[in-house]
Amino acid sequence: MTTDVADSSPSALERSWWLRAPAVLVAPRAVFVSLRDESEEAVDAQQEPLLAIAGLAGIAGVLGTPVGRHLLNQQGVTPADVAVWAFFGGLAYAVAVYWLGGGLLYGAARRFGGLGSYRRARSVLALSAAPLALSLFTLWPVRIAIYGQNLFRTGGADWGPGDRTFGGLLYFAFAWSALLLVIGVRSVHGWSWGRSLATVALAAALPALIVAATIA
Repeated sequence: MTTDVADSSPSALERSWWLRAPAVLVAPRAVFVSLRDESEEAVDAQQEPLLAIAGLAGIAGVLGTPVGRHLLNQQGVTPADVAVWAFFGGLAYAVAVYWLGGGLLYGAARRFGGLGSYRRARSVLALSAAPLALSLFTLWPVRIAIYGQNLFRTGGADWGPGDRTFGGLLYFAFAWSALLLVIGVRSVHGWSWGRSLATVALAAALPALIVAATIA
């Protein structure tokens, strides 16, 4: 019985990662450098905190999409449906970005001579999403408290300078995440700023082309 309890409790390394992962917002280099340890124990300890960040960031991301802003225009859709959509849609979005985006980042890094693993590339990407995850607990509760259901339908009281301000803050979270991604690539590989920026730009090129083609 004692052995079972001990085995089920989180290790000190796991507990430290739950504290370390959010610290990427204030001390990113130190947190990203710790990803260089790719031992099985270290990877296992990182997994849950990083997946939590990716999932929360995914939910925050889908809430800001044009689809989210029009959901309540559809007959029969309720606020509860919006919450369910945001949860499952956000998780699906996070999984796609985590695996496909991690693959693009890994491929771009290899192109520039990087020797890190695909797993580490995914971890860097997940950690860099921390500002978006933070917005789910800071920006979105305030925005929803002010505008309520109008936030998810057109023609409501949410349109105007105030809503544009909130939109700008969401874009700032995306930009912050992009900066953290460059810092992360630079930290784990020990590269220059230029090489790190080129790696991120190459990884983002294909998604950017797809988005541009969709808009056009």
